[in-house]
Amino acid sequence: MRGTPLKLVLSAAVGLGLVTGAMAQQKSVTIGVSIPAATHGWTGGVVYHAQETAKLLEKGYPGLKVVVKTSPDGASQANALDDLSAQKIDALVVLPFNSDELTGPVREVKRRGTFVTVVDRGLKDASIQDIYVAGNNPEFGRVAGKYFVDTLKQGNVVVFRGIPTVIDEERVSNFEKALEGSGVKVIDKQYANWNRDDAFRVMQDFLAKHPKIDAVWASDDDMALGVLEAIRQAKRDDIKFVLGGAGMKEMVKRVMDGDKLIPADVSYPPAMISTAMGVTAAHFYANAPMRGTYVLNAELITKENAKEHYHPNSPF
Repeated sequence: MRGTPLKLVLSAAVGLGLVTGAMAQQKSVTIGVSIPAATHGWTGGVVYHAQETAKLLEKGYPGLKVVVKTSPDGASQANALDDLSAQKIDALVVLPFNSDELTGPVREVKRRGTFVTVVDRGLKDASIQDIYVAGNNPEFGRVAGKYFVDTLKQGNVVVFRGIPTVIDEERVSNFEKALEGSGVKVIDKQYANWNRDDAFRVMQDFLAKHPKIDAVWASDDDMALGVLEAIRQAKRDDIKFVLGGAGMKEMVKRVMDGDKLIPADVSYPPAMISTAMGVTAAHFYANAPMRGTYVLNAELITKENAKEHYHPNSPF
């Protein structure tokens, strides 16, 4: 599922058959939205879509108040959750900065009777959540791994991990499963925090340690940009391609233009926060309560379909 915040909110409410009578119900509902600050491009997109969707939902649902708080790290987000709870929120939509540090604080919010929607980075205890919205992280890793097997056939690759989270583990484990029995070998992997500068430094280390690297799974477009800069500065020509992920417009444009180092990407839209906020609001304004898991598919972006994923006006 891709699109603007409005389209995603409508897919969450209208597309699920909840529009009849929902908008006319006058209720007083407060939804708190806790998300990471724009520490890299993808979370920058999340912040943008959350703020735009809050406006759309408040306009569409009489009596609804949406409070969006951003946090630069896990400790700050835990404090933000306390602040939101003090405002007596009816629901929490939370994209945890990390899984371990935020599971306890979100559990405390839940114990106060708050409806909880978890987005993207799952908690260690899934029983806390009423709704879970995320990209298909196992498929994200599998699609990337299959691309390496099909394209590279054999060779040595290095892997960039994000932040220690449930979704990172799902991605990496399924990437490695897809390589099993092939000629593609992972010779090194490190965390780079989904951050361009961190990835640049890690790639410099990889280049110093390994005289031959055939390809790189950056697993994130911000990290891929850091990787590309390190390769450029080192003037290494052994690396055949770098595969990122998330569908950053700059990377999709490179795929469209036939950049040999960026022949593909894997989708993971930050606008999933809009879906989460939409179904959470619908829980209070529709006749049927909302529960369950909403998964957005991971798709391989190639030169053939890149135009469908290119949104030049998007912040990400």
